[in-house]
Amino acid sequence: MEVTAVIPAYNEEERIGKVLEAVKASSKVNRIIVIDDGSDDRTAQTAQDMGAEVIKNNHNMGKGGALHKGFRECTSEIILFLDADLIGLKSVHVDQLIEPVLAGECDMSVGIFENGRFATDLAQKVAPFLSGQRAIRREILMDVSGLEISRYGVETALTRYVHKNNIKIKEVLLPDVSHVMKEEKLGFVRGFAERLRMYWDIVRALRS
Repeated sequence: MEVTAVIPAYNEEERIGKVLEAVKASSKVNRIIVIDDGSDDRTAQTAQDMGAEVIKNNHNMGKGGALHKGFRECTSEIILFLDADLIGLKSVHVDQLIEPVLAGECDMSVGIFENGRFATDLAQKVAPFLSGQRAIRREILMDVSGLEISRYGVETALTRYVHKNNIKIKEVLLPDVSHVMKEEKLGFVRGFAERLRMYWDIVRALRS
């Protein structure tokens, strides 16, 4: 089965290169698509320079819209979703996420940070369903409605769907992996406002 990595990115020029290095080093990924979600920096150019296919959104659609647009552009049986701001990601982590789905052990794997940074480790222990690192069978994604408008609630919407339909999930530990927090990217005020927006999108996804 073929695997396509779909990576949404908004102003991740400084970070996306390391993520792409890890994905390119994986022997299990056949194609890499980066969705530049309305960035105003060199995210798209950086991804292209790394050999990824790039889809550019003229305006910011949000994470759910970007992911939806990415997986609709391919026919691979397995889709790998990764965040563009990961720290410490290696090809072994990429392989570990994909392998359970390839082997038929589950229909969706969910990556959980471990021994990365305290704040991000704790967040995923409390709410593992918010992890953006997943491998999932494409046929399942095609049946989930509303992903394109879910924005930050996309992971919640996916998790709710697979639980409701008794689809098998496997959690995969990702040792020494973390990500950059919004307050670090944007400064405390803008970052906190974006975090509140994320929480609202999650609440909407839970209610839908």
